[in-house]
Amino acid sequence: MAKRALVSVSDKTGLTEFVQGLTKAGWEIIATGGTQTMLEKAGIRTTGISQVTGFPEICDGRVKTLHPKVHGALLARRNEPSHLKALEENGIEFIDLVCVNLYPFRETISKDGVTLADAIEKIDIGGPSMLRSAAKNFESVSVVCDPGDYKRVLSEIEQNGDTTLQTRLELSAKAYTHTAQYDACIATYMRQQAGLQEKLFLEFDLKQQLRYGENPHQSAKFYASTEKMPYSLASAEQLQGKEMSYNNIQDANAALNIVRDMKRPFCVALKHMNPCGAAEADTIEQAWQKAYEADKVSIYGGIVAVNRCLTEEIALGMKPIFLEIVMAPEYTEEALAVLSAKKNLRVLRVDMTPTDQTIDQYVSVNGGLLVQHLDTQTEQLTSEMCVTDIKPDEKTLADLQFAWNIVKHVKSNAIVVAQDCRTYGVGAGQMNRVGSAEIALKQATAEGPADHLVLASDGFLPFDDTVEMAAQYGVKAIVQPGGSIRDTDCIKKANEKGIVMLLTGVRHFKH
Repeated sequence: MAKRALVSVSDKTGLTEFVQGLTKAGWEIIATGGTQTMLEKAGIRTTGISQVTGFPEICDGRVKTLHPKVHGALLARRNEPSHLKALEENGIEFIDLVCVNLYPFRETISKDGVTLADAIEKIDIGGPSMLRSAAKNFESVSVVCDPGDYKRVLSEIEQNGDTTLQTRLELSAKAYTHTAQYDACIATYMRQQAGLQEKLFLEFDLKQQLRYGENPHQSAKFYASTEKMPYSLASAEQLQGKEMSYNNIQDANAALNIVRDMKRPFCVALKHMNPCGAAEADTIEQAWQKAYEADKVSIYGGIVAVNRCLTEEIALGMKPIFLEIVMAPEYTEEALAVLSAKKNLRVLRVDMTPTDQTIDQYVSVNGGLLVQHLDTQTEQLTSEMCVTDIKPDEKTLADLQFAWNIVKHVKSNAIVVAQDCRTYGVGAGQMNRVGSAEIALKQATAEGPADHLVLASDGFLPFDDTVEMAAQYGVKAIVQPGGSIRDTDCIKKANEKGIVMLLTGVRHFKH
C-alpha cells in the first residue's frame, strides 16, 4: 500500500517541488482547501480531505481535519494489535507524513488597525492538532512544519523510502516548538486584550554559542528576539573580525543605547559599558576627532560607534588605535578597505533608523526576572528649568543638553563634565556622588583649566559639596534632577559661586 502524506499549509514556499518529490516517490497526497487548489493547478493529483473523512469542510473551513480518520491515522501505534484492529474496523488508513504550517497569526496582529475579530480568524485549530498528533507518533510518522526541512526529508525518502527515526525525532521536536511558539503568541495577544498581566511569555532563538561568559570559567549563549528592531546587535551584520564575546555584546549594546539618543552627527567611545569619550559636531568626522581627544588613553581596547556613515578619514584615524568593535549604520568602500587591514577588529553594520518604539528591558535575578521599559526618555532642557540668579545662554544650554543626554548612560552615581558638546570628564559607579564628581572634574582639567565646563548629574545632589567642588574646577553650569531636601542649599551655593543650575525633575539612574 502506498504511503500517504497530508498537506495543509499557509506558507507555501517550496511546497510544489516538495510534493512533486513525494509523488515521484510513489506517495499519495491528501490536501485541504487552498493547498489542494494550488497543487491541482500545478498538475499534482491529490485527494481532498473530505474524501478521506467522508465529511465536508464546514464553518468556513474552521472544521475540516478534526476527525478520527485523520487523527486515528496519525496516532495509531503501528506495533500495537489493538490499534491496528481499531483502524481496520473503522476503515482508517495510516497517514505517514504530515506537512503543516499554521495560519499567520503573528503577521496578522503586527498589522496596523487589526481588530480582535481579524486576529481570531487567524487562530489555527486543526493545524496544531495535526502537528501534535503526528509529533507524538514520531516513531512512525514524519511531521514537517518548516519548508527548510523539505530537502532533507525528500532526500531520505528517495534513498530509503522513508525518513530515519532520528530525523523523525528531530522533526517532532521542531513541531512541538512550532506549536508552542504559536500558542504563546496567541496567549500573549489574548491576555493583552483581556488586560491580564500575571504571565510573561518570551521567545528568543539561539544566535550564537559564545566561547565563554563574563569570565572564561562561565558558559554563555546569545539569544535573539524574534522581533527585529533598530539599534539591535541581534540583527546587526558583522562585516569582519572575530566572533563577538559576552562582554563585547554587553558593551556594544550600551554604546548603541547612547547613539540612539543623539540626533546630530555623534561619536562615542566606550569601555566597560561606560562612555569614555563622546561628542557631537557638524560633521561625523569632527565628532570622531572630538570623541577621541576626550580620552585618548581609555579608548584603547574599547568600542566606537557613530550614527552616520563611517568614512575613510575616520577609518584612517582609527587605524593606529587598538579597538575591539566599530559600529555604524553604513561604511564607505574606502573605509572598509582601511579597516580590513585590522583582521581581528569587529566591524558591524547596525540599523540605526530613528524610532519611538517602546522597548522592554529584561534583567535576570536569582529565581526571577525584572522587566522595565528601556530609558529612552531624554528631557529637552529649557531656560525655564533654571533655578539660579544667572541664566544660561544658548551655548551653555546646548552643552548642558549634551551632558544630560550622556550622563543617563553612565553607571550611577554618574557625573559628566562637558564643553563644546564633548565629554571632558566622566565619573561612574562610585559609592557617593562627590567621589564621581572628583573623578570627572580631575579628568576634565588634567591638561589645564577649561573655559566653560558644564556638569551633569544623573541623580540629585544630596549636599552642596559637589557644587563647591565644581566651582573650584571652574564649572559654569550644572544640570541635575533636583528633589533633595537640600536643594535649597545647592541652589544657594550655586548663586554664591556664580554657577547656573537647572533642575529637570527627572532622574536617570543606571545601575
